[in-house]
Amino acid sequence: MADIKYYDVILRPVITEKSMGEMASRKYTFLVNPSATKSQVKEAVEKMFEGAKVKAVNTMNLDGKVKRRGMTFGRTSAQKKAIVTLTADSKEIEIFSGL
Repeated sequence: MADIKYYDVILRPVITEKSMGEMASRKYTFLVNPSATKSQVKEAVEKMFEGAKVKAVNTMNLDGKVKRRGMTFGRTSAQKKAIVTLTADSKEIEIFSGL
């Protein structure tokens, strides 16, 4: 397993209706590196976003979807999603504030 730096763990935020609704309960959703662990995700969020204190991290592995082009079948790449819950005294994450 390669050593992953904290800035390589979080790939991008997930912006959906469901994830926007969860922000009221201080839960933020990110796509993360598939080989990242929960403790690496927690460390990355606390280092990248000043004042954020992570209470819990839930991760899920998403298999690639089967896609078809003509008679040829293939798969999209697998992904990993993390739902990060912040503590009550934590600051909000700024990238979600204007949405």
